[in-house]
Amino acid sequence: MEFRPVMNALMRNKAGLLLIAFQVAITLAIVCNSVFIILQRIEKVNRPSGLDDANIFAIASLGYASGYDLAGAIREDLEMIRALPGVVDATTINSVPLSNGGWSEGISDQADSVPEDKRRNEPSAIYMVDEHGTQALGVRVIAGRDLNASDVSVRGKEDKGSLASVLVTQALADALFPDGAVGKQVYTSLSGNDGAVTIVGVVERLQAPWVGWDKVEHAMLIPQVSIGEFNDTEARYLIRTEPGQRDTLIKAVEARLGEINSGRIVREPKTLEEIRGESYRQDRAMTIVLGTVIVALLTVTGLGIVGMASFWVTRRTKQIGTRRALGARRFDIRRYFMIENLIVIGIGVALGLVFTYGFNLWLMQHYELPRLSWYYAPIGALVVLLLGQLAVFGPATRATRVSPAVATRTV
Repeated sequence: MEFRPVMNALMRNKAGLLLIAFQVAITLAIVCNSVFIILQRIEKVNRPSGLDDANIFAIASLGYASGYDLAGAIREDLEMIRALPGVVDATTINSVPLSNGGWSEGISDQADSVPEDKRRNEPSAIYMVDEHGTQALGVRVIAGRDLNASDVSVRGKEDKGSLASVLVTQALADALFPDGAVGKQVYTSLSGNDGAVTIVGVVERLQAPWVGWDKVEHAMLIPQVSIGEFNDTEARYLIRTEPGQRDTLIKAVEARLGEINSGRIVREPKTLEEIRGESYRQDRAMTIVLGTVIVALLTVTGLGIVGMASFWVTRRTKQIGTRRALGARRFDIRRYFMIENLIVIGIGVALGLVFTYGFNLWLMQHYELPRLSWYYAPIGALVVLLLGQLAVFGPATRATRVSPAVATRTV
């Protein structure tokens, strides 16, 4: 079949042609970028934290009694918690991973006396733990050694403690010392005098509290117990349990903490899965919204194609009957409308490819999204073309049922 007759017929209805083509272009641009964003969000939500997510919970203690002994309470609480059946380990911690609230610090491979352009400077999340920190978190030390009791110091309002050893994540180690970090010194203000501290070990993975941070894999475990640096009565514990024991132990720990010291409030018991879910709530909501938009756009576009094709079939009923009377087969009639639709959708796809990359460029400039991968546009174009062919198949099939006798009717 020659394309010229098809194009001549289309040119008689330019408004319909442009309407469908523009609708297809807008759909392609939005669908491609939405799918790209959805897959990014899914990858973000499902990325491994490095922790034993399913078996960890956090709980806080806030003393209110006169003369409340925070240091004594922490020592007594941890002894009790670690002795409970089903507890793998427990530690104090200044902030909980993935909670969207915590500490950060600039880390350098050289002292401040070295010019800034000669130093590597990297931001890092800071977790203050005791020697039980890695076991309580469930992180894996892949190089060097773990923290021990001799590394741990007390950090208070006046005395920042002595900090000599730290653990860093593999991502932070690679950023600071690509040739190996164990035994190297980093410089930070955490020790109170901008002194150097030694990296004694590297953990495979540990995420920062801020799930939207582009340095989310940059984290550091420092062996310090914070005693009243900002609050004289508050302590936070992170507890890791054996599989299947978490929910039972949440209730047990909460009850026992209240029993051994009545001069405080025990609050905010939350599983790490709950904390993770709250932090990623917006990302999940975005995937649902964008998924709904994609389905709605494809549905509306498909119905638009069906409506336009049905209109063209109705207007050309006598023409179809004439062609049938002159020997055109049912296949020829269906092919005519399928090719006609393919041309219209093809014009829309060509325009849509321009819109797709233009829209992505706008998102990059205003929302700091990455560049759209090259394969999204061609795959999206193929999907829209197939949608167009499926949508027109019904009206085209109905056109094949027009009788040749229709050509002889005058009304």
